[in-house]
Amino acid sequence: MAIGKYHPEKIEGKWQEIWKESGCFEVEADPAKPKYYVLEMFPYPSGKIHMGHVRNYSIGDVVARFMSMRGYNVMHPMGWDAFGLPAENAAIKNNSHPAEWTYANIDEMREQLQRLGYSYDWRREVASCRPEYYKWEQLFFLKFLEKGLVYRKNSPVNWCPGCNTVLANEQVEEGLCWRCDAEVEQKDMEQWFLRITDYADELLADLNKLDKGWPERVLTMQRNWIGKSYGAELTFSVKGSDRKVNVFTTRPDTIYGATFMSVAAEHPLVEELIEGYEKADEVREFVSKVRNMDRIKRGADDLEKEGIFTGAYCVNPVTGREMPIYVANFVLMAYGTGAVMAVPAHDQRDFEFATKYELPVQVVINPPELHEKGKVLDVADMSEAYADPGILVNSGDFDGMENEAAKKAIVEHLDGSGLGRMTVNYRLRDWNVSRQRFWGAPIPVIYCDACGAVPVPEDQLPVKLPEDAQARSDGKSPLPGMDSFVNCDCPQCGGKARRETDTLDTFFESSWYFLRYCDARNDDAPWDKEKIDYWLPVDQYIGGIEHAILHLLYARFFTKALRDTGFINNDEPFEHLLTQGMVLKDGGKMSKSKGNVVDPNAMINHYGADATRLFILFAAPPVKELEWSDQGIEGAYRFLNRLWRLVEDLQDVLQQAKPASFTDPVSEAAKSLRRKEHETIKRVTHDIENHFQFNTAIAAVMELVNELYGVKDELRESAPQALSSAIATALTVLSPVAPHICEELWETLGHDTRLAEQAWPAHDESALVLDEVTVVVQVNGKVRGKLNVPNNAPKDDVEKIAMEQENVIKHIEGKTVRKVIVVPNKLVNIVAN
Repeated sequence: MAIGKYHPEKIEGKWQEIWKESGCFEVEADPAKPKYYVLEMFPYPSGKIHMGHVRNYSIGDVVARFMSMRGYNVMHPMGWDAFGLPAENAAIKNNSHPAEWTYANIDEMREQLQRLGYSYDWRREVASCRPEYYKWEQLFFLKFLEKGLVYRKNSPVNWCPGCNTVLANEQVEEGLCWRCDAEVEQKDMEQWFLRITDYADELLADLNKLDKGWPERVLTMQRNWIGKSYGAELTFSVKGSDRKVNVFTTRPDTIYGATFMSVAAEHPLVEELIEGYEKADEVREFVSKVRNMDRIKRGADDLEKEGIFTGAYCVNPVTGREMPIYVANFVLMAYGTGAVMAVPAHDQRDFEFATKYELPVQVVINPPELHEKGKVLDVADMSEAYADPGILVNSGDFDGMENEAAKKAIVEHLDGSGLGRMTVNYRLRDWNVSRQRFWGAPIPVIYCDACGAVPVPEDQLPVKLPEDAQARSDGKSPLPGMDSFVNCDCPQCGGKARRETDTLDTFFESSWYFLRYCDARNDDAPWDKEKIDYWLPVDQYIGGIEHAILHLLYARFFTKALRDTGFINNDEPFEHLLTQGMVLKDGGKMSKSKGNVVDPNAMINHYGADATRLFILFAAPPVKELEWSDQGIEGAYRFLNRLWRLVEDLQDVLQQAKPASFTDPVSEAAKSLRRKEHETIKRVTHDIENHFQFNTAIAAVMELVNELYGVKDELRESAPQALSSAIATALTVLSPVAPHICEELWETLGHDTRLAEQAWPAHDESALVLDEVTVVVQVNGKVRGKLNVPNNAPKDDVEKIAMEQENVIKHIEGKTVRKVIVVPNKLVNIVAN
């Protein structure tokens, strides 16, 4: 009976239901089996998945299915990064609770993901906005607080007046809020911080453990973000006061050339420096402008340097020079001490600043070539700073020293008088986890006038977000105005107290979710430690390059902090990392504003999930950008129809065969098909195992299908076993990419087992051996012919045949053959002159 026309919507729903009912992808920790934990970064439940999601999750699903077929106990979970501002903004718009919007979106996105046939163990699903999830992160907060990893301090923050919350630096774009485009302001606020800097050295050193599993680009980005640098901390006294300005510098060898001081707009000394200065208000105005600038722009090399004199001077500790102190827009409080000794002769930023404001320039490092001639670099001849190595001049007792040696000598000299010391500095700063919004996990702290900040007792967790809260039209959190939430009793003295109304940064939730998946339904603890020991680390993590710094850095920190508080034993969370490229359309990133969004639902409705998956994996290697093509998905759909018609055409002769089961070729066509079958297994296995080259793996299957079309009529009667084996192989190795159609055709062939549970086939190397090979013949390096010779024919025989070729004879006529080089099965090169 004919299997009929290919209807994706019928077979895909059927197989999704079968997988669900059978618990096909549900796994448990089993020490008797090798494990494999594959994970895609969990999505924010915006209500719609997009093609970037489809690409990310399709990559993960192929890996999960492939490793399962290779005999691994594969855990492949999914959940939702469900707290955040969009839910609050939607609640304001719809006059509802953020939970309503969030849970409705989760339901919709779950259904979309299920329609794509992903092999998730849905029993492990988590949503970070559920109390049974954030209860445990509140516990982690308390344990970190107990260990001294959490503290509270007054700090300048990015404040969005539109969203009424603090923003991370990365959420400020061109000085505007990434969500509402409001102009971001700088505020000083009391905030909660995690001491991620306590782990700076370990976070940096352990990147070496990841050098074989993570992209070098990501490792470099992490190293640069941590930003470890060796140098010196030097002390400059403020003239006329007992105040000191400390600077960190990697160039203590240039201190004799320091002619002014630059400080950040956020520097706590600024107000003290301008006290009594007649232009203090102008300085404050400049400070306000700079503090509201985009911080990434402030650190850019091409920034136009601007500054303003504070009216104060500091004293150079080695020259006694009085140095004017400026507030400068390019100095960041986030690096070093927020103050820079300016050496314009040997630092380009300082040179540009000094030139603009007509400040003195003093050469103290002389180029070696000038030094050898007895000359000194002349400031009048300089068009830019000299930043290369050299010999010290104008540097007192240190004149004539090479600058590298002088670094240590000068600091040792200053150390004796308490004015300098060798030190290490980090770009990394402690993690501000306070957010002034409603839709986040409450920080489990209570404030008592008598006892101060008191941790919420563990047996009172979770501190739940009130379900009766109403989103405010101005975007402010409703929590501070809710007496039922704020007012409470102090756990220590029993007196009247109030709850913390800040909530945790959403990065807090995404820094440990991969751990909760290991034991997602445990109500008594975050997880069973034995399960964590089995499943961790994540073997393959997949997500966008945009998370290369903060999310990954925070997850690594959390892993180490949870280790040190006794929750886990691991040092690193993710053994291998793949950062997939973006999906583009019409040359640009898909976005609603550009009108170039492709709706995955529409693609599934029209072409089916398998064709959508096939195209997204075939169009480009996973790490490269992918240009969406309507013709491309049409082509994927046509290929699946072609595969379907092939099985339909051969249904009457096909047998219930396992992959690679045909071993006795009866003809050249059968032998050729068997060779292509085993070649396909080898290529697909290699391409998936090595850097997930799904596009070339799929191309190999397409070639096998082409071969089948070429020999099917010849082998229909003479070797149906060869056809059956090759089609079984094609379906098996394609099934991780297009699982529904492959399962349906597998069942059509009479199998009562599921492909998802089928063992991955192994190729037979002997099946790849050719009877004849093509050998290229060259004369003096130029191709003059090709020969078909027996495989592994003796060199003398191949040489003899090559020398008898008419075109070879023509090109060596009248010449003496000096040498004949024979590369077995590949090449004959005749050298003649």
